[in-house]
Amino acid sequence: MHVIYGGTFDPIHHGHLRLALEISDRLGVAGINLVPCHIPPHRGDTGAASEQRLRLIELAIAGEPRLAVDNRELRRAGASYTADTLRQLRQELGDDEPLVMVVGTDAFAGFDRWRDWQQIPDLAHVVVVRRPGPGLDPSGQPASLLASRAAPDAAALHRQPCGLFLELDPPLLDISATGIRERIADGRSPRYLMPDSVWDDIRRSGLYGACPEGNF
Repeated sequence: MHVIYGGTFDPIHHGHLRLALEISDRLGVAGINLVPCHIPPHRGDTGAASEQRLRLIELAIAGEPRLAVDNRELRRAGASYTADTLRQLRQELGDDEPLVMVVGTDAFAGFDRWRDWQQIPDLAHVVVVRRPGPGLDPSGQPASLLASRAAPDAAALHRQPCGLFLELDPPLLDISATGIRERIADGRSPRYLMPDSVWDDIRRSGLYGACPEGNF
């Protein structure tokens, strides 16, 4: 089974990393592939450039064999669309390998507004991670898909290549990249919200308004 967990990772933090390992455990897979997007189609500019965010991810996952980074969206020009990534992966993996994409309920709430969203179930399984907030509109298309294509359990995802939706409710660390960026811009330390190697690089590079001489 091939599992991808996409996002801007702007910057990557312990919430992202812990969730990836939780998903690995719940799905019974050897590893998770983090897929940073190049240009997010549904939000404004990122706080750090693509190559900077990639470097931070590589620092964050160093020494953790269950996590890998897939930079295919950074190599692709233009906005990063999930359906394009899944089509490319499906070509590489073949028709029979289970392919899984992980998404939070906040992003999944707009699933029916994604480009080529109708094709996604024909390419991959979708694991929806429950996040704090109002949840899905029970009358909306995303909630309907989650119910009509529900997998009975995680093991079912291993038995077919695509087409199932599975909702998971793993423990989440209450950390946000937005909050980290704001903290750094205010001159406050984000230490222990992210790996020290990531924070050291942010400070050294002056990313997100960090002062190289302060915020220890």
